[in-house]
Amino acid sequence: MTGVTTCTFASDAIGLGEAAGVLARGGLVAFPTETVYGLGVDARNSDAVARLYAAKGRPSFNPLIVHVASLDAAETYVEFDDTARALAQAFWPGALTLVLPLRADAGISPLVTAGLDTLAIRVPDHGVAAALLAAFDGPIAAPSANPSGQVSPTKAAHVADHMTGVIDRIVDGGDCAVGVESTILATQPRPTLLRAGGLPAEAIARAVGQDLAMAGDADAPTSPGQLASHYAPKGTVRLNAVEAQDGEVLLGFGAVDAQLNLSPSGDLVEAAARLFDALHRLNAMGAARIAVSPIPDHGLGAAINDRLRRAAAPRSG
Repeated sequence: MTGVTTCTFASDAIGLGEAAGVLARGGLVAFPTETVYGLGVDARNSDAVARLYAAKGRPSFNPLIVHVASLDAAETYVEFDDTARALAQAFWPGALTLVLPLRADAGISPLVTAGLDTLAIRVPDHGVAAALLAAFDGPIAAPSANPSGQVSPTKAAHVADHMTGVIDRIVDGGDCAVGVESTILATQPRPTLLRAGGLPAEAIARAVGQDLAMAGDADAPTSPGQLASHYAPKGTVRLNAVEAQDGEVLLGFGAVDAQLNLSPSGDLVEAAARLFDALHRLNAMGAARIAVSPIPDHGLGAAINDRLRRAAAPRSG
């Protein structure tokens, strides 16, 4: 899928109005959220969704997250139980995706859900995303705006580097503040963490008053972001490295001597925000072998380690 003219819009009223028009005509629009840049299409338009899968090279069995403007809007597409509604009220807008039963009359393309009877849905906490949702006035299915399995974009330039000539529009809204994708949670039969992300699991556990169950089979995804090999840079990745071996580039964390450092001060929030940009920079450097310092596995560290483990996993194909 090539030969598309890709234009970049400013994130002002004119640019957002034009971007909403592209979505309404079945086009593909990359836009910023607080987590990463998403590649958006009208979630009700199966032709547009099919084009999105083709643009990303994404497996059609891997479902998509739908972005909506509010909890009220979400309730027109999915059925909320008491736990889900309480979590939405506590953390929306924000980096939490809920996987909930799809309403029979939702009108969402079955390609979005990959044939499942549930829908992954969230309300993004970003002014540009909110303004685009308001201008479009409908649900936007939006995985990360990058080729499937590669590093997610946190800057408009990351999107342009990989998706120019493949998608229709990019809305440039600056850098993404959180820097890792949303946390994904199912609430039935009990609150279950499907993907660690920008909202720490500890905060969700406190809100529901119990420990979260963990997701199982990565070979049959029940939500986005569960494929084992994902977020991969071009080079191989070695985790929990105290120091770099010969021929390796060290991606550091904390007070270590490294060519790139996610956070010299050991700040997990800073590290999460810098993670994907660092992986893009390693690609640009031509790093064939990458060593990564140990990252504490709590709070946002759990999401960082999740992405790094997937980046280090054996590549499919």
